[in-house]
This record gives sequence, structure tokens and C-alpha cells, in this order.
Amino acid sequence: MQVYRGMDIGTAKPTPAEQKILPHYLIDIKNPDEQFSVAEFVDRADALCQEFWAEGALPIICGGTGFYIRSFLLGLPATPEGDEALRERLREELEKRGEASMWQELKECDPDSADKIAPSDHYRLLRALEIFRLTGKPRACFAQEPKLRDKYDFTTIILERPREELYSRIEARVDKMFEQGLESEARGLMQKYGSDAPGMQAIGYREFFERSPDGGPLSTEEIKAKIKRDSKKYAKKQCVFTAGIPGAQTVPIAAAATAIKAASLRTR
Repeated sequence: MQVYRGMDIGTAKPTPAEQKILPHYLIDIKNPDEQFSVAEFVDRADALCQEFWAEGALPIICGGTGFYIRSFLLGLPATPEGDEALRERLREELEKRGEASMWQELKECDPDSADKIAPSDHYRLLRALEIFRLTGKPRACFAQEPKLRDKYDFTTIILERPREELYSRIEARVDKMFEQGLESEARGLMQKYGSDAPGMQAIGYREFFERSPDGGPLSTEEIKAKIKRDSKKYAKKQCVFTAGIPGAQTVPIAAAATAIKAASLRTR
């Protein structure tokens, strides 16, 4: 989500001062109402890694979103190409039937995908339905092969914290984001882009669109609590996404500096 302009506090982007010390790439390249697919990420990251390697630099992919990291390491799953005519029909159905009905259809034909996709995530919801209607098969049939791409000599390091410490840091981070002005940032983006924008599906932004059981707006404290809840769930899911990466080294955060230095020396 750091690809999106204006989403600075909620995605904890490196500051301009930090980027002067260590340059980052693929940050601030899209507006929140633009899609940024995993295929585009892999293409752009490939091009940058080849460019840096040719200059004698060691590229580092850091993050972040487990699905995108896995796709860079293992390659893109062989899902069918998009069908724009079908996608437009699905958009029209979404307008007429509503997200709950479309999600229920996905639940019936591809329950595994439905369990992973929120009804409000219209892009992924329609993509999963598109795949099923094109092939008659659920998305899981087009899974990645559990094998690293041979294009690179990867060294993969997973930094690990005790779960209790991780959750405590998440709570502290959310409090800090609100102190830094997250609410003002999110509400400004809400007015400009609306709830359907891809960027507004991110944790730390989508919660501002939620309503109370009586249909009224949530209080700031209620929104903050939901962001903490959703962040903890996401952290747990990310651990699952990264656990099966072939050859990955899981390193306690306290020993990370030593492990990264050893990996860098071995790669040279």
C-alpha cells in the first residue's frame, strides 16, 4: 500500500530523511483510485533488481505483503488472463445485486477464496468470480509451484518476534499513527476517492468507512480499536503466507543484524 500517494501515515512510509540515507523504490507511484496488481509489482521489481545488480548493488525486497513477496520469489501463478468484457458484466452485476449477493455466489463456487476475500474488496471479489466463470475452476487450482524462481540466487530472511510482543507493538503503532494525524489523512482521502478505491481497502483506512450497528458513524476510539484488531489478524495471516517459502531463514529479531550481515557477505 506504500505505492499509493497520500497514504503516508497509515502505511508507515519511510520518511524523506530516511530515504536519503537508504533509497526506496516503488513508493508513491499510484493514486489511491488506481489498481496495483501483483503482476505489475513483479514486473517493476524485476526491472529494478536487474538495473541495480548491473550497477554492482545488492537489491533488497522488503515488506510487507506476503502474497506479493511470495509471487516475486516463486513467480506468478498461471491464472487465466483477464477478460475485460466479462469483468464489465461483473461490475454491472455488482451494481445491481450488491456485494453481499456477489460474495455469496463466490462462497458457493469457490469457498476457499471467499474465506480470504472481504465482500467490500470488490477488485479481488470480481477477479475470483471472473476466474471461475472463465474456467469452471476455483482459484486454488492455479496455485503457485512451491519452488523459487531460478532467475535469482535468493537469500530470504523472515524476521520473527514473539506474538505477545508483536501485538503490543501493533497497539503502540496504531496509537502513534493517530497522534501523527492518521484520522485527518484518512478522512481527506475518503472525500477525494471514496470507499471503492483500491487504496481505501487498506487497514488503517477502510475502518473509517465502517458504521455502528444503528447505522451511525463510529467514534475515533472505536475506529482505533478496529484498526488494532484488523492489524493483529493481518499479522497472523502474514506469518502463514511466509512460513512456506522454500529456503527461508527465520531469525529472531534480536539476532537480525548478524544474520543479515552474514547473508550479505555470502551473496557477494
